[in-house]
Amino acid sequence: MEKVYTASVTVIGGRDGHAKSSDGIFETDLRKPKEMGGQGGAPNPEQLFATAWGSCYLGALQSVADPEGVDASNASVNVHVSFNKNGNGFALSADLDVHIPDISIEEAQALADKAHAVCPYSKATKGNVETRVTAV
Repeated sequence: MEKVYTASVTVIGGRDGHAKSSDGIFETDLRKPKEMGGQGGAPNPEQLFATAWGSCYLGALQSVADPEGVDASNASVNVHVSFNKNGNGFALSADLDVHIPDISIEEAQALADKAHAVCPYSKATKGNVETRVTAV
């Protein structure tokens, strides 16, 4: 495997901490959400993961739509990442709601599934994160 790009972020303090990229472009406080007993008011790991997955997924969607002559430049995806209790531990699950304007729901679902098959984040979570991809 040939590395094309490597992101480097240093995090201190965990869910109630701080994150900063090595290039200084990205920096944010982190806060545990109120639903998990935290104070909220700042991004949390699930929001950051959903953001990263969503942006990567839309790139994958465009790459599978282009050869089929479908313009997916105005597509959107709502990514819902859930933090779940799983027996004695915890696990993530995800729902990706994909909207591709100006095509049928069946065509959109086919492209959504193809994008899910090639998206690096989708591949990384396959078999590890229960995921539902639905054209809406």
